[in-house]
Amino acid sequence: MAKAEFEQRIERLKAELMNQGRLVERMVESAIDSVFERDSDKAAWVIAEDATIDRADVELEKRAVRLLWDIAGVSVDLDESRIRMLLTIVKINNELERIADISVNIAAQLPTLLELPAPPTTFRVMANSIIGIVRDANTAFETMDIPTARSVLASDDLVDAFELKILREAQEKVARGQTPVDVAFGLMRVATDLERMGDHCTNIAEQVIYVATGAIVRH
Repeated sequence: MAKAEFEQRIERLKAELMNQGRLVERMVESAIDSVFERDSDKAAWVIAEDATIDRADVELEKRAVRLLWDIAGVSVDLDESRIRMLLTIVKINNELERIADISVNIAAQLPTLLELPAPPTTFRVMANSIIGIVRDANTAFETMDIPTARSVLASDDLVDAFELKILREAQEKVARGQTPVDVAFGLMRVATDLERMGDHCTNIAEQVIYVATGAIVRH
């Protein structure tokens, strides 16, 4: 098998992963919009699309493993950066699948959150930030943009601060009798889910830096 064919197979896997990333991005946006717009159709779409992501996740990983097996079975001089790309595809594939799962969790909270007159402003700001971070993580991988990847890494502390503020506000409103416990709990779960999305995006950004430079920055 010629080196060019291996290169083409890696590029096809990368392209498919980028498409998967954009679908996950739409799922994140729709899950968040479903909460703010009280849109049960958007929530249902997110939940339904999870099966699509799950199938793509399994198929892409199988093909990546097959490609590694084929590389190991022949004498082909692939550049180290190409091997890093293939390993990164497998890892980012897993991160995107988890972000999709979290989108489903958020969409599933809609019935409870319908009891809340309007989510707090802090929640909207945090949600918008996460949408931007997911988009930046996808873009960083698509273009191997190191500055954008580092920007995603730098956003981690901000997301943590948003989550803490939302949790405190929810607890205070429950203590004052201004918010039902179930509603506050649902809001807190969504805030925690958004923070977890940010963590997965951080992992993607770390992998981008790894594939582009060989540097391991996760520790």
